[in-house]
Amino acid sequence: MPPRRRLLVVEDDIDVREVLVDALRAEGYAVEAARNGQEALALLAVGPVPDAIVLDLLMPVMNGWQFREAQLRDTALARIPVIVVSASAPGSIGASVHLTKPFELATLIAAVERVAAGGALQT
Repeated sequence: MPPRRRLLVVEDDIDVREVLVDALRAEGYAVEAARNGQEALALLAVGPVPDAIVLDLLMPVMNGWQFREAQLRDTALARIPVIVVSASAPGSIGASVHLTKPFELATLIAAVERVAAGGALQT
């Protein structure tokens, strides 16, 4: 079965990143992963553009807030919806969804389904 949608997971914790990537791939998504915002921007620069980004906030090198600022400055990337997964409050980051760690994988998958399909949620 071909992947339904493309996702980018940006998470510095290797264990969390692997769980997220594996769970989303099991749901049929094509998933790329980055360890921080800088790696995410590098992946986005070479494409393909994902349907949604799952973004941690507290990361080394370039954190989630810095990544989101850079993403919004780039007109080619600004339209990609973001699902924040973090123990930190996102503030006015403009995410479609914010899930507080720890969260249920089923909750993330439901949010990804809705956001990646164009049904942005505001939380």
